[in-house]
Amino acid sequence: AVVLCAYLEMGGIDLRDRSVIELGAGTGLLGIVATLLGMGFFVCLFKVIYNCSARVTITDRAAALEFLESNVQANLPSELRPRAVVKELTWGKDLGNFPPGAFDFILGADIVYLEETFAELLQTLEHLCSEQTVILLSCRIRYERDHKFLKMLRGRFSVYEVHYDSSKDVHIYKAQRGSRKDDF
Repeated sequence: AVVLCAYLEMGGIDLRDRSVIELGAGTGLLGIVATLLGMGFFVCLFKVIYNCSARVTITDRAAALEFLESNVQANLPSELRPRAVVKELTWGKDLGNFPPGAFDFILGADIVYLEETFAELLQTLEHLCSEQTVILLSCRIRYERDHKFLKMLRGRFSVYEVHYDSSKDVHIYKAQRGSRKDDF
């Protein structure tokens, strides 16, 4: 999550006024950072006015939601908290609670590790994606199963490595529907 947060902080991606979802949030760090980075603001008569903020949905299974919610409350300014929603999502199962293709960005940090979840994760990505959606996944490539997931992902999306942090051995992949190589 730290590597993907740092990548987002580099500023190549504008999250302002975008709809963002984080999958398998764990602590919620990535979703919290996306909310902060998606904050558009201006100063008017010495008062900061927030506008065009990202709308961030931070998801995980039911067991993690209370912890996620407490992290959002503790780490976001009160005026931004309404822009970050904590919501339950079990991959492949709760998809009816999320409009298809409604997100501009899908973020996932270290969510590719249980082979038995790969099919459900892909089903979830397909449901959440439109033609314009950008998926950013950060992960270590530790085992053959990690390569298997990337192969499965490439079967349904165009996938490119956009960053590699050699000090942490973490790759960041960008995926999109179709064969476009557009920069975001």
